Amino acid sequence: MFRLGCAVWSYKGWVGDFYPAGSRASEFLRLYGRRLTTVEGNTTFYATPDPETVARWAADTLSGFEFCLKLPRELTHQGLLEPAIAGALSFLEQMRGLGDRLGPIFAQLPPRYGPEFWEDLTTFLGAWSQENAELALEVRHPDWFTEPYASQLNDLLEELGIGRVLLDSRPIYDTPEDVQISERRKPQLPLQRSVTAPFSLIRFISHPQRELNQSFLQEWVGVVDEWLHQGTRVYFFVHCPIEARSPGTARYFQRMLEQQGVSVPPLPWDSVDDTPTQLSLF
Repeated sequence: MFRLGCAVWSYKGWVGDFYPAGSRASEFLRLYGRRLTTVEGNTTFYATPDPETVARWAADTLSGFEFCLKLPRELTHQGLLEPAIAGALSFLEQMRGLGDRLGPIFAQLPPRYGPEFWEDLTTFLGAWSQENAELALEVRHPDWFTEPYASQLNDLLEELGIGRVLLDSRPIYDTPEDVQISERRKPQLPLQRSVTAPFSLIRFISHPQRELNQSFLQEWVGVVDEWLHQGTRVYFFVHCPIEARSPGTARYFQRMLEQQGVSVPPLPWDSVDDTPTQLSLF
């Protein structure tokens, strides 16, 4: 019911910390899947893997691990979505090669795609919902977070059983001026804790200084606990502008959940003999 991960697995900067020293790129996914339980797999946003690659991804990961892959940008960022329906469904069929490793796929829409494209969005989502596959939607146009559009979108997603991706970029914006980071690639949008499907995808954009994430992570501990009790599957992804720090923050959040009595499964990472990480809550 709860899976924890990062945005990518192929990050060379993790070698010597998250991955053992001397690890090769060909080993990264196998090592990642023996530490965390899900991954966004942003790689598919830029290129669609061939069947051999998909089969290798499945073989390199343990039972229970899930990929939450992003629809290619050529489908979601080229204008209207209706012309991309055939391509999106073809992508889905290719990813079915992951078998039980396939989690919800998500479509990220560009900031220019607003409520004026409502009919186009409805057509696209309606076509997907007939495929018996889980989809989540991330919107970035500010109007989707205001009424009446926010409620209209949530109602549509709930009707179709499609999740709403929850982007929490507060840690990199709601910080004191003297410690603000200089590069913010994620948008500053309101956080809507809306559950519109049997699952929820949370993208937590963490601050490189772990202590500045504390209040936000503490808030998510309560939300995750509540949603799990309601029977909602939760996928929690940790991002960071300094990607080297994402796995440590993910593990830190796992510790917070465990220490506060939230019913989450242990991380495979806990059984791996690797370099100790400073994770004290105090």
